[in-house]
Amino acid sequence: MSWVIALRRIVAPASSNRLIVFSVTMLVAITILAIAGPLLSPHSHFATNLDGRLQLPTLAGWHLFGTDELGRDLFVRTLQGTRVTLLVAIVASAVSFVIGVSYGAIAGFVGGKTDAIMMRIVDVMYALPYIFFVILLMVVFERSLVLVFIAIGAVNWLDMARIVRGQTMSLREKEFVDAARLFGVSRTAIIFRHILPNLLGTVVVYLTLTIPQAILMESFLSFLGLGVQEPDASLGTLVNAGVGQMEQAPWMLLVPATLLALMLFCFNFLGDGLRDLADPRKQK
Repeated sequence: MSWVIALRRIVAPASSNRLIVFSVTMLVAITILAIAGPLLSPHSHFATNLDGRLQLPTLAGWHLFGTDELGRDLFVRTLQGTRVTLLVAIVASAVSFVIGVSYGAIAGFVGGKTDAIMMRIVDVMYALPYIFFVILLMVVFERSLVLVFIAIGAVNWLDMARIVRGQTMSLREKEFVDAARLFGVSRTAIIFRHILPNLLGTVVVYLTLTIPQAILMESFLSFLGLGVQEPDASLGTLVNAGVGQMEQAPWMLLVPATLLALMLFCFNFLGDGLRDLADPRKQK
């Protein structure tokens, strides 16, 4: 099976699923708004105005979501934070896809001692306390967005590797793999030309479920003050700031929290829809 055929098998039925179409439409709309919204606003995400602190959402002055405790426009900061949160999710998921799929496929196809050693490495990484690992990174290195990518990507690929390994161990016994061996196809070619395209459906389904995990992980780190640093913002830092002003300015919490929840719902609905398509029992 080629990569093109594998993609068609996913896209064709997905386009007729209402849950998937709705989720994709909402996510595309949020992404476009996050990219274009700040360009249309006269305000900057870091410009302060102490005379306009904690203003209610209003069309006057184009403070559509109000202002925060420093007078910064919450509309621009929320969309800027959405950009950062989506970027973290995309990068972490890309790392999960590239490392996890390659690692799991190699371990599952080669087997033997190689598989045992590779899986013991995964077990050791699972055993490491994640928060301690992140705090150690923050202490040793300067806090930055790149460090957030590293912290999330360092553990986000482990589940993917295990799932791909299990599926690969099943596929390596199939007839088309035996035929490829008889024709003298190398192990690398078998893995990337024959095994992985047949795993694409499973990988895509799980990938859509790892994106919410990455978003929650970044939001949790930023909420603790270990993630994105001022003057930049993510939805996690905005929620953290909103908690401190919840009584005086509830919109500071409601706006980013609502957008964060909407994104998580859409990604989970997308994953559930793709999982249903991949389950033959749900298609009967």
